[in-house]
Amino acid sequence: MNFENRPTHSLRPYPGNARTHSPKQIKQIARSIERFGFNNPVLVDDDDQIIAGHGRVEAAKLLNMKTVPTVRLSHLSEAEKKAYILRTIASRRRPAGITRSSRSSFRALLT
Repeated sequence: MNFENRPTHSLRPYPGNARTHSPKQIKQIARSIERFGFNNPVLVDDDDQIIAGHGRVEAAKLLNMKTVPTVRLSHLSEAEKKAYILRTIASRRRPAGITRSSRSSFRALLT
């Protein structure tokens, strides 16, 4: 897997992305990046379209980051990109065993 730092201004949102982030969520992501670093690269296609990481890119812009780490997924077809995006959204739902109080504890780390 090759990581590449790409300029934030060159990364374009995937037009079919169904997940949106509120300004509050973007600020939370930005605080996480400040606290822990940018540890999860943005997934992009060959046209620098974001497959996964829309919120991280917006948070990076909020933090005035000029570049972000990316991984290029050249091997995915258009149908596979769409399926991957939908699967990523589905996997972000709260898993069993994660309670509201544990989410609150995590959020407390970011404030």
